[in-house]
Amino acid sequence: MKFRNHLSKLQTSLNVPAAARAISRKILALTALLLAPPAALHAAGEPKQKPNIIIILADDLGFGDVSCYGAKKIKTPHIDQLAREGLRFTDAHTAASLCSPSRYGLMTGCYPWRLHRKGNDYKLEAGRLTLAALLKAQGYRSAAIGKWHLGYSKDWNQPPITGPLEAGFDYHFGVPQNHNDAYRAFIENHDLVGRKPGEAFQPSREGRLPQGIAQPRVEDQVDTTLTAKAIHFIRENAGRPFFLYFTPCAPHTHITPAAAYRGTSQCGLFGDHIQELDAHVGEILATLDELKLRDNALVIFASDNGGAPADFKGSQHAELNLASEAGDVRAKARSARVDARAAGHMVNGLWHDGKGSPYEGGHRVPFIVRWPGRIAPGATSAQLLCFTDLLATAADIVDAKLPDGAGEDSFSFLPILLGQPATAAQRQLAFIQGDQNDNAIAVRANQWKLIETRNSKQQKMHQLYDLSADPGETNDLAKTKPEVVQELAAALEKARADGRTRK
Repeated sequence: MKFRNHLSKLQTSLNVPAAARAISRKILALTALLLAPPAALHAAGEPKQKPNIIIILADDLGFGDVSCYGAKKIKTPHIDQLAREGLRFTDAHTAASLCSPSRYGLMTGCYPWRLHRKGNDYKLEAGRLTLAALLKAQGYRSAAIGKWHLGYSKDWNQPPITGPLEAGFDYHFGVPQNHNDAYRAFIENHDLVGRKPGEAFQPSREGRLPQGIAQPRVEDQVDTTLTAKAIHFIRENAGRPFFLYFTPCAPHTHITPAAAYRGTSQCGLFGDHIQELDAHVGEILATLDELKLRDNALVIFASDNGGAPADFKGSQHAELNLASEAGDVRAKARSARVDARAAGHMVNGLWHDGKGSPYEGGHRVPFIVRWPGRIAPGATSAQLLCFTDLLATAADIVDAKLPDGAGEDSFSFLPILLGQPATAAQRQLAFIQGDQNDNAIAVRANQWKLIETRNSKQQKMHQLYDLSADPGETNDLAKTKPEVVQELAAALEKARADGRTRK
């Protein structure tokens, strides 16, 4: 600065023309920029490299299942490490209280209730912009490794089996629906793993193992296999920007942790399964450290919906294909959630109900983001967040513009990650699909929670809760606070009529 001022005075005394003086100032500015230390450049603008983006999405993991969110009977040191080194959200919500519509909202930035589908098997529409397609256009190589549950082509005996690769991913290795689905097989890219030539594939019937593949999935090795595939993908793509959508199966039924983790928690197989999940998270983080990718990796950890309060009855008598019988796993897997509750574990913490319900336990989930050098470590945010926001946030991170017809319900939370002040442009309300019957939507705004359903005559019914005073949703205020009901119900009706909430 002193040199620049001195030069300016000298040029004036020598009667240097104004145009020439302007050119010299630009040259000086450019020289200063080129000679600036890397830290100054980083602070002045965006990172020189696009960050690798890793989403780790657990299956049916409740708000109270992680120790940094209050679990006492389960230890999750690696997930806790992410929280210590990043930002932990306390008011984050899935797009739905069930697996498939929740993942639809995450991948598309669109509320799944807009599709008016019933059930828990959603499929991505052709031409719909996805998170993977957005990042692919920005030069990312992407992989969907783990549970998919967003649809494949119908006839699995007529390859190619289309699915994630048609949604923008470059590689796929995964579980079609759930840990206990009828397929009991892996899919890699466009075909089943281990298909027997000349033999038709037949999914599991009445709990028996499937036919037409050389090796059905081994229940207590599924997440071990998926983690190895995820690590291999990271290693293969360490030299370029990558997006890893890693979706392990734990702690969804079947509750079958690998033998090494059985008996490690204080609440039975269910806790053991979560502690195995945590160990796999640790393997991913260790790989990033080993490859010196940690500082340029944005890691998100979350769950696809709230925890299931009870054990699934539909798969109680399935023929389990196990690598180890240790710990009486075959019998205890049937009552793992009940046993955890009996041991004093609260799957969804203080929140009411769980998976498949419009109450907070169905859709409020752990959500942690680590991005070294960009996110202040050990931070906590009470900002309202929905899974649909991931699309706009990713677009913001890579400086891409979302088309008007995409991400209808997606709001960027990048300013929150960077510690910037909240603005009116950020999410103020969330509209969450609350059941699988297209008959429940939860509306969140500040401390308020509205649940809208319809009775048999298609008349609207409302429940209203003040979560700041009543986190268990036990005191319905709909009759005593009609003005709040009216305001939130009107906001929901506007969201329906507009076909979007993103401005």
